[in-house]
Amino acid sequence: MNKTVKIACEIFVFNGQGLLLLGKRKNCYGDGTWALPGGHLEYGETLLECARRELKEELGIEHSSLQLIAITDDINDARHYVHASFLIKEYDGPVLLMEPDKCYEWHYFHLSELPINFFEPHIKILQTFFNKCVYLPK
Repeated sequence: MNKTVKIACEIFVFNGQGLLLLGKRKNCYGDGTWALPGGHLEYGETLLECARRELKEELGIEHSSLQLIAITDDINDARHYVHASFLIKEYDGPVLLMEPDKCYEWHYFHLSELPINFFEPHIKILQTFFNKCVYLPK
């Protein structure tokens, strides 16, 4: 077992109608499942810088006002992650498919109609969001 702790940042991106943006993962762990945009923290980068970079790299959008809404642990026999999740309620410009080798598509979903095939590591992040708490203990 790899004894490394990894840190990832995800972003809840809502459009003006309150729909949540999700991407269908491609060519990676969780291929074919829907997930929040985001990725791994890089050395020397703050959590906020990571979230902003991932928005630009994956969606082609820039946003300066990100709100930290959740910290979650993802610990099991295969991995140990800490997820920092941010929120943007509105943004300017179109969402682009910037990494077609990693994502099939971006699609907006109503919160009551999220896809069943959701990326397993992000399920606890969603639970934390729906429970309106910053940290949901294990």
